[in-house]
Amino acid sequence: MNALPPIPVMQRVVDRRDADFDGVFVVAVRTTGIFCRPSCPARPLPKNRLFFPTPADALRAGYRPCKRCKPLLAGGGVPDWLGRLLDRVEAVPAARLPDKELRARGVDPVAARRHFLHHFGMTFQAYCRGRRLGEAFRQLKRGQPLDTIAIDHGYESLSGFRDAFAKAFGGPPRQANGSCAVVSWVESPVSPLLLAATDAGLCALEFVGRTDLNGQLTDLQDTLRTPVVPGTNKHIQQATKELSEYFAGKRRDFTVPLDVKGTPFQRAVWGQLVRIPYGETCSYEDLARSVNKTPTACRAVGQANGRNRIVILIPVTAS
Repeated sequence: MNALPPIPVMQRVVDRRDADFDGVFVVAVRTTGIFCRPSCPARPLPKNRLFFPTPADALRAGYRPCKRCKPLLAGGGVPDWLGRLLDRVEAVPAARLPDKELRARGVDPVAARRHFLHHFGMTFQAYCRGRRLGEAFRQLKRGQPLDTIAIDHGYESLSGFRDAFAKAFGGPPRQANGSCAVVSWVESPVSPLLLAATDAGLCALEFVGRTDLNGQLTDLQDTLRTPVVPGTNKHIQQATKELSEYFAGKRRDFTVPLDVKGTPFQRAVWGQLVRIPYGETCSYEDLARSVNKTPTACRAVGQANGRNRIVILIPVTAS
């Protein structure tokens, strides 16, 4: 996983339009739904900026490339056909470009697939689907009718649109409710960590499973009850920074906002776990008393403890 520079550094780079950082990261703009190179002449307000390590990360998070700075064309050795192809997609994002039409435009479908896989981490057709669904997701958030969105984005039926949406965003369109959780991965001295966050805060921090990662993501999505898509936001970036300091022995307390998902009893138990001083332990019996339950509630406390999806930040205690 590519590491991002510190957020204050990236903010200064964007303010200076520093071309030396082109290719190091891209900056997305919440209000416009686009992402740019750091050197783009556009200068969005700092509060509206989101940073991604690669264009692929921004694309998967639903942002579209800027037509002004063309971040997908950054770097040397860019083939001429790529620029023409991207211009065609951006001119009509809802249109489909099958292999037959690619050949008619002088583009080898195999070459396009390989180039996109190598440089953007997805095939050309996956990029086109992402662009269509990203636009559709933004329209859903603005309250546009579902049938209108499906037709406008090239789907012949509502069922086809629902299937494509569910595959990309992890749930049918009506369950999106204008929001989603973004998920990312970071390395740690123990094992890789999976982070998920909503606009409100970090909602999951788990050790990545060694076998069934897809099952882990599905379970996370069921718990959060919201679509889960690859990407990042300010809460994930802050958590990544604070975790790095924690593992380096430079931090004991975390300040990243949390958006915990659970029953009132579970949240009460987790709230008490956060209050346990660094380096100290607490029994299930003590936890039961702290949430105004009798000591016999140890089993329920243990179950709530086991369902904690934000490890480290919400410490797990032993019985």
